[in-house]
Amino acid sequence: MKTLAACPCSGATLTKLVQPAILVLLAQGPLHGYAVAQRLGSLRLLRGAQPDPTGVYRMLKSMQVRGLVTCSWSRSSSGPAKRLYCLTASGTRCLERWVATLNEFDAAVTELLRTAQAICRHSPRKGGLHKKKG
Repeated sequence: MKTLAACPCSGATLTKLVQPAILVLLAQGPLHGYAVAQRLGSLRLLRGAQPDPTGVYRMLKSMQVRGLVTCSWSRSSSGPAKRLYCLTASGTRCLERWVATLNEFDAAVTELLRTAQAICRHSPRKGGLHKKKG
């Protein structure tokens, strides 16, 4: 039997929501890419896993190309200059659309969850559903 760890049922596909998570983080204020990656890792969405910084930077670059974020260089007296990412007006509109999309998704998932819970509660076999005969 294959392990369920890689199965979408484990929640592994929640990382597909990294873009709206980045939009939420940047809506709270400008951040350096490293800070974005760190804060993503603290979100429940990633379930305690630290995101791949290279992937985060790739996503930020893609979002910049699409006009969702801007990037400027921030210089400090100690250390090298760092890119500072800010949400644009288009990024704010995208986040607002994500809110609507996630609300719709939440309602659909809640309905599916309630139905699945009811089926599992009424299953005569403990810990499983009926298997088809034959």
